[in-house]
Amino acid sequence: MGMISFKPIWFDSLGAKSLCTLVKTPDVSVLIDPGVAVMHPSFPAPWAKKLYWAAQGRRAIKKASRKADVVVISHYHYDHFTDFDRGLYKNKLLLVKNPNDHINDSQRGRAEHFFDNLCRSFGKVGLNDMLQKRERKSYGNPLDEIPRARDKSFGDYNQRRRELFKKGLKWFQKRVQKWNSAKVIPELKFRDIEIKFPEGKEFKFGRTKLRFTPPLFHGIEFSRVGWVFATVIEYGGEKLIHSSDLDGPIIEDYANWIIRENPDLLILDGPMTYMLGYLTTRTTMNRAVSNAVRILRKTDLRLMIYDHHLPREPKFKEWTREVWDEGKRRGKRVLTAAEFLGKKPVVLS
Repeated sequence: MGMISFKPIWFDSLGAKSLCTLVKTPDVSVLIDPGVAVMHPSFPAPWAKKLYWAAQGRRAIKKASRKADVVVISHYHYDHFTDFDRGLYKNKLLLVKNPNDHINDSQRGRAEHFFDNLCRSFGKVGLNDMLQKRERKSYGNPLDEIPRARDKSFGDYNQRRRELFKKGLKWFQKRVQKWNSAKVIPELKFRDIEIKFPEGKEFKFGRTKLRFTPPLFHGIEFSRVGWVFATVIEYGGEKLIHSSDLDGPIIEDYANWIIRENPDLLILDGPMTYMLGYLTTRTTMNRAVSNAVRILRKTDLRLMIYDHHLPREPKFKEWTREVWDEGKRRGKRVLTAAEFLGKKPVVLS
């Protein structure tokens, strides 16, 4: 990259769950998803090592935050945000996932706790004093926003998929009822911090544009894990995309969006190979791999950081071999964050 520079602050390949990235342009410095979580029990390393890597990640994120003007939080999983560290957020513009809709119960609870900490630390008030009355809002069928994935044929699996979509839509409608019955957490501004919800919006800092997608499924259609947003940073004809948690992407329409954007640099999370046979099916894995390959074929990107979810078990490159091979065939760099930094992914060490 030329005028846009980036640094992987902490990623899974470094030993703790994270997708934290610092991006700089001549106008602004942006810290994306400043969180870290300890690796799962099956990760092949001693518990003490896992704790050590997570502690290292927290220190690296805190250090990087001193260089940031803007902090982006794509959703409320602990490997994507920190609750709570006043120094991490002081004197920053926070662009954070809207906690009022396209959110599940777990993340809503975490968001309430996080916002209460923000209010008490920076505003000397509790969140309850800031809550607002909700105006009822209607929502369409989310499948209408992803027609390619909705209409894709999977042969013998189609009937089962229709059943899952029907159950998913009922689940979504119950979510809508909850969103419409909850009080609204508003955007906030105190003396040393400002908090905005960026989904579907654009922000300008000099000649730099920050754009954000509408809410996207965290993985598969109607994922019960919730929703995220992706970040686009543009300056001087260059473009960087940070995917957040799209798991591959699994959904074909999200891959189409990346292809249309045609970034120079893509920071892309992969499928959860370590959950294959549990939360991840072979069908889901094949979709994720196919979409990543298609992105490499149909964009002019120069570098893809392919990390997060992937390097949590030692065979991740075998499961996603087509992606790495496609990058080599096309002369495009496909690397884990550790490899980009000149290191070996710890899961392979």
